[in-house]
Amino acid sequence: PGFVESSCRSRIFWMKLNKLLLQGKFFQLEIYDPYSGPALLDENLASRCGYVLSEDVWGNPVFRASVLGCHVVSEADELFSLTVNIKVSSFSSMRAAVTYTYPMYCSYASWASREIVCEENYMEVSVKTDVPAVSNDYTVAWMSALPETQNVAYQQWQLMFVSPSGRKRITVSDAVKLGYSFNNTLSRVYLRAPYHSNESDVSVVSGVNMNMVTSTSMYRQRWLLLLIDTTVSCPVDGISFTRTTLTWTVPRVIPTLVVQESTFLSKSIVMGVDDQVILNPEETNYSLEHNETHIRITIPIGAEGGKLESSISGGVYGIIYSIDLFLEHTWTDAGWQTTKYTVIKSITTPFMPQIPTVINNTVPEERLFNVVFGHFLPDVSLVAIAIGNVPFTLREAQHHGFRIYETPFSNGTKGFILEVSFDDPYILKEYVNRNETKYTLLVNYTLSVGSEMTLYYHSAEVECVIDDIEIPEAVGDCDEENLYLTVPTFGLHQYWDLYLANKLLNRHLALTNGYLAATNSTHLILQIPLFAGGVIYEEVSFQKIKARFDVALRKVRTMETLRMFSISCSFNSSAFIICHPDGTIMVSAQMKTVPAIDMSKTKLRDSTCKPREYDEAHAFFKFHVTTCGTSVRFESDHIIYENEISYEKETLPGQSIPTITRDPDYRVTVLCYYQAKETLVLGAFSSDPATSPPFGSGTMVPRSNTAPYRRVRQALNVDSRVSKDESFMEFYEPSMAILKRPMEPVFLEVELKDESPNVELYLENCWVATSPYFNSTPRWNITVDGQVVLNVQCIH
Repeated sequence: PGFVESSCRSRIFWMKLNKLLLQGKFFQLEIYDPYSGPALLDENLASRCGYVLSEDVWGNPVFRASVLGCHVVSEADELFSLTVNIKVSSFSSMRAAVTYTYPMYCSYASWASREIVCEENYMEVSVKTDVPAVSNDYTVAWMSALPETQNVAYQQWQLMFVSPSGRKRITVSDAVKLGYSFNNTLSRVYLRAPYHSNESDVSVVSGVNMNMVTSTSMYRQRWLLLLIDTTVSCPVDGISFTRTTLTWTVPRVIPTLVVQESTFLSKSIVMGVDDQVILNPEETNYSLEHNETHIRITIPIGAEGGKLESSISGGVYGIIYSIDLFLEHTWTDAGWQTTKYTVIKSITTPFMPQIPTVINNTVPEERLFNVVFGHFLPDVSLVAIAIGNVPFTLREAQHHGFRIYETPFSNGTKGFILEVSFDDPYILKEYVNRNETKYTLLVNYTLSVGSEMTLYYHSAEVECVIDDIEIPEAVGDCDEENLYLTVPTFGLHQYWDLYLANKLLNRHLALTNGYLAATNSTHLILQIPLFAGGVIYEEVSFQKIKARFDVALRKVRTMETLRMFSISCSFNSSAFIICHPDGTIMVSAQMKTVPAIDMSKTKLRDSTCKPREYDEAHAFFKFHVTTCGTSVRFESDHIIYENEISYEKETLPGQSIPTITRDPDYRVTVLCYYQAKETLVLGAFSSDPATSPPFGSGTMVPRSNTAPYRRVRQALNVDSRVSKDESFMEFYEPSMAILKRPMEPVFLEVELKDESPNVELYLENCWVATSPYFNSTPRWNITVDGQVVLNVQCIH
């Protein structure tokens, strides 16, 4: 049949069946005996009769048979034939089987004096000998001449086994029952033994375990007593592995087979793969070496002639390498003219994990992920992927726009290339650093591995960071009453936000402060009135106001300030009042009386508080809420400070009261409203590290304002606390040690609990010291004379 090929290698029949032509079918082998007919090949028959049925590394069924097999027909011990019936069926029960009769022939005439074959399932030794013809004559004197042989049966072969348990002499028929096979041909006697029988022994020769059967075959006829050494010894291990090679070691000299080692002479050592002799092993990167004690064959993992196969073990991908080797060693010694020693060995490595690698070949400028997943053997295929936990078949992935293709590598493996655009919706995008985007590809691979098509899963995360974000630039402008700031809307609220001091500049804050906001498709335009909240007055006089408006561009997630947008303009204003957060009030009063008055003679409630600048139409005052006769009152959640600008009239003395004056009345009331509870964020940093405040370098212990640690004119109920955050809802317990990191804000609250309407809280001096004692040094000032000098957050 076309699915069978055979050969004769030395003294062994080789037959191979093509697995592709047998795919989906069942088969059996029958060994045909010309006298008794076909016999079904099973394990017992195979080991006893010198047959092997196995698979080569590619999965093709292989049948091997010794030319001394039970059913082999021999012609003069030179021509051998064996007929095999191959039964093929579509059913496991082998019903409706088709039988193919396949005869094999082998010619082998170059017999050595002794030949030993170590097969997978049996050991065989054959010895060249001439057995005299059997005669009916019987002479009692022969038995008396050799009394030690008196128990040997006449004209019958018997076997003597020597093992650690002692000597055992049995007949050939009894040996067959124990799994042995013994017979003689025209010119040879052979014994076939199973491995690890009761009569066998295991010995270590040069580090290799050898299974040994020590036996003598005996035959008596007339005056002739024939004793034949049929000892056989075969290696049962000697295989070792590294990550890159496998090594097969066989002893060069086996003591039980060589009686006089001094006469041992190695004639030839040959190796082969399958049924082919390798004449030049180095050409295929094989190594055949030998010394005084060993013969060693070294095969690189993956070398030609063997098979690399993918496998999965415990969810881990790996490879297995298999190769079918044989070794022929021919030697001579004084005990035997020539011995040919043949060992056939199928070797398979253990599972070797091969963790796949993900190679990122992405070129950021192309904005395209290019990821190589490998290295895999040809028996691995990609069946599905998941991007961002969204599964895709290969067809769906291609349709979506992903590009997937295989790429070969020089070592015979392959990889799978995946290309995905940065702009794909399944790619994770994160704004990082100042102007960069981190693109993350989350991919899960599903592969079919090996001939069993086991599914294997592997996940990978690939990142690429590129500077593809342009930090916006703002432009500013002013008119007579407003400042204008124009900011690009790209990335706003996605990557960054606008902050006014420490407050998010959102719609609510804009409305609260009196800003007008308008947006178009590309920009946000803010209109900030001159006297709106958040405006910083750099220079104020009755002639002009130099005002500045600052907005910080901060990252959404980290609050890192990327850029400060600032617009500064000078304004002409005839009349205004500015109430600073620190309690400073600046007022420009305009003369609107008839007749005109001398503005230099205007004053506040405290007549010593005169204008700092004036002309014939204006007077400019600057004072603190705690001076110049300023009064305070509380309304709802506001503190209202009030003062008054008036004119000192010039009078002419008369004869009696009332006096006479020609000046008109001039009176302007000045009111400043402050929220009763508002967090003020102020900052100033020392340029000298030696004098910098030790925020974060130690612990801070807040204490109630008790008598030994304060300077007051009278006893007041004042309490100071440290808040855990800017909400001022949770506070640290008194005397609790507080550890702060460098530049981390400290939230202080000082509260006046005195209910007297004539008492108000004025935080004049506040400082940080290394101890709670009032006069301890060094000290770092927070406020001096009511002015904040360090980076601190206070509530009052």
